[in-house]
Formats: sequence, structure tokens, C-alpha cells
Amino acid sequence: MFNKILIANRGEIAVRIIRAARELGIQSVAVYSEADRDALHVLLADQAVCIGPARSNESYLNMNNILEAAVATGAQAIHPGFGFLSENSKFARLCSETGIKFIGPSAKVMDMMGDKINARAQMKAAGVPITPGSDGEVFTASEAQEIADRIGYPVMLKASAGGGGKGIRKVDKAEDLEGAFNAATAEAQAAFGNGAMYIEKMIFPARHIEVQILGDSMGHVIHLGERDCSLQRNNQKVLEESPSVAVGHTLREKITRAAVRAAKHVGYENAGTIEFLLDEKSGSFYFMEMNTRVQVEHPVTEFVSGVDIVKEQIHIAAGDSLSVTQEEVRFQGHAIECRINAENPKFNFAPQPGTINSLFLPGGGVGLRVDSAMYTGYTIPPYYDSMIAKVIVHAPTRFEALMKMQRALMEFEVEGVTTNIDFQLDLISNPYVVAGDYDTSFLSATFLPEYLKED
Repeated sequence: MFNKILIANRGEIAVRIIRAARELGIQSVAVYSEADRDALHVLLADQAVCIGPARSNESYLNMNNILEAAVATGAQAIHPGFGFLSENSKFARLCSETGIKFIGPSAKVMDMMGDKINARAQMKAAGVPITPGSDGEVFTASEAQEIADRIGYPVMLKASAGGGGKGIRKVDKAEDLEGAFNAATAEAQAAFGNGAMYIEKMIFPARHIEVQILGDSMGHVIHLGERDCSLQRNNQKVLEESPSVAVGHTLREKITRAAVRAAKHVGYENAGTIEFLLDEKSGSFYFMEMNTRVQVEHPVTEFVSGVDIVKEQIHIAAGDSLSVTQEEVRFQGHAIECRINAENPKFNFAPQPGTINSLFLPGGGVGLRVDSAMYTGYTIPPYYDSMIAKVIVHAPTRFEALMKMQRALMEFEVEGVTTNIDFQLDLISNPYVVAGDYDTSFLSATFLPEYLKED
């Protein structure tokens, strides 16, 4: 086992990893930008190293500075968290070349699954269902038009090197394709330095279902059930839950086996997530993408499975086998996560950086967890995401979990910045959400228009 690991991240995920390391008896090294000098992850870690100015490309994305910090502090491994360098294969290779273990999959697998077109080809070879679409990269609008005419509208244009909702456009009819293609290509080029696109038949209406997997270096792969992430806007998740009310026992067996088969096919090691689109009417599901990192919503899976995913990541990276077999995983109850951000839902969810004058995090009772890096007096900087906390609840039934979340959000108090707490309260109280009757279009097409009419 490692004696010391460096966390190449910030915010609540950095705090989460530091706490897991401490419980394992491992020392932690925090890295921080000049804007994060007073951040909670800096205060909690055993050591902390400033790696540059506020801008991400000069600090949290600065590979050389992070590796120099690891070498200088004697860290044996680096946990990248999510975002920043977590899915950067170049960084994973540099870690290996420096003699530092990257806590995640190999650079080879990251390249294989990070390229969306190659990932589709791998999943097809593994016998995992994929949506009809292009077989390779698409570089011109005319080529895109030809493929779209063949597979039928509506279609989704997606950046080959994409992620985080960037470089994605929905096209309903032929006359809209050229403009959408050019806009998506430009956005992808700006975000990823690669404007190549691919096209998929749009599955609509659909559920966004993802399966958490773990794989070790001995070839063992297990799943930890599915999460329903259909409540999203602009391809960004807002609320997640596990299990999904749209997935019955038979379908669950099919979709989780497909995820395990996919991970074994590519030789996956560490924590990862296979994302699917589910057509509820037909019961058919299709591979969407693989996230080669821990995800924001991993706590809901930890609640229902009883497995600490971050600790498993560290153990796997240290060469240990999985702590549980598939047969030993017991799924219990229902878990829900709400993301609380410093943002104004009434003004297109604009970020609201500023100083937190007063903060009261909900607590009390069994089955309530709040992951946060905030404290009273902390100033949320404008350079990074605006997350304040993740509120995660667990209860024997979905209805009890919804009620527990409602209670928790009603207790949550933040003064000094505008938040989306009331928005989340309204969302979990919505009759459709309470009934579990929603898909990926619900938030933007049904809920938000009514929500914005209020006041």
C-alpha cells in the first residue's frame, strides 16, 4: 500500500479523497492554485503545494508543476479525481514515466475509450449494443448530411474527443444540419483542440442509465448497479439516483452484464462508468460512452452497494485485488444525490461566485451524507465550477429517500451567494419526478418552462 498520495484536484472531490486516504492510514498531499490558498482541501491535507496562478491551465492543468510537487513531496501515487487531468492519457503516461502510479486506468485504455469513435468500435466488437451512426470521424457537413439521411432524423452530432456536454448538437431536420455541424465543430475545436465529429441516431425519448464498474489488475471486473442520470440540462446532470425506477430485474441483468463485458473486453482497471441510453418503450439500450474516472455521482452507488469506491481505487492502484466479489455485493434501498451550486436558475443558471457569510449543512439521522469543501467565510472563486455541496440521501424506499432529501434541502442554509437549493426542492417535489416519470428531455422541455414562469 502507498504511504503518501497526491491529489491533483480541488473542491469537494479533493476533500473526499483526502478523507479516504486518512482512513487508510495514507498521508495526503494537496496541490492548489493561488486562488485556492484558503481552500478546505489545503487545510485538511498533510502537506500542500502551490502549483500556479488561478487559471486552470497554469495550475490544475499544469502537468509538470503537479509532477514536480509529487516528486518533491515523495508521493508514490496521484489521484486525479474528476475533471481537470482525470481522463488525460498524456498525464497518465507522464506519471508512469516519472515512477508515480496514476490512480486510474492505463493511458492505453483511456485513449481507446476517450476517442468516442474508437469506443463505439470496441463496444461493437464486445457485443454491446450501439446506436446506428457513423463508423468513423466526420469532417464535413455534406458527409454528415449523407449519413443523417441514411439513418434518419433526429440525429445527435458529437465531438469525437468530447466530454462535459461540449461539441454536442441535436438536429431535427435536414435544413438545420449544416449550421449545427459547423457550430459543434467550432466548439469542439475550441474545447478539445479537435473538431472531428461523429453522428448517432437520436434515441428519443430516452433514459440516461449508467453502470458503475470496478476492475483490478488480476482481471476481475464487477458492477455496482446502475444510476439514473436522466434529469439534466444542456447535457449536464442535475440529480442522480440509484436504482432506476425504469430498470426492472431482467433489464438490470442485461445492462450490467453488458457493462462488465465491455470493461473486460478493453482490459479495464480501476473505477469506471459505462453510460447507456435506454428506450423505455422497447426496452432496448445502447452504449453512449465510457467515463474512465470516478464520477461526481459516485456516492449514490456507495450508499446502495456498501462499497467505498475511492478506497477501492486506491487499493486497485496499489496492486490489491477487489475487496468484494460480484456475489458479495448486496444492493439495499434507494439513494438520491442533488448537486447544490452557487448559481441563479432564474438567469440561465449563471454562476454566482462570492463570499459565504453563513453556512449550515444539513445533518442528523441515518442515511444522509453531505460532501462539501465549503465553510463560513470562504470565498468561492470565479475560476472554477460553482459547486457548494452534494447532498446524498439513502432510505429503504424511493419515496422515503425523496422525503429525506426534501427535509435535508429545507435545512440547508447559505447566506452571501445565490444557490439552486429552491430549484432542487421544487424539482424533487414535482409530481412527475415523485412518480419517476421523466426522461432526458423532462427538465428542459417540461420542468424549466413552468419553473421560470413563477414569480
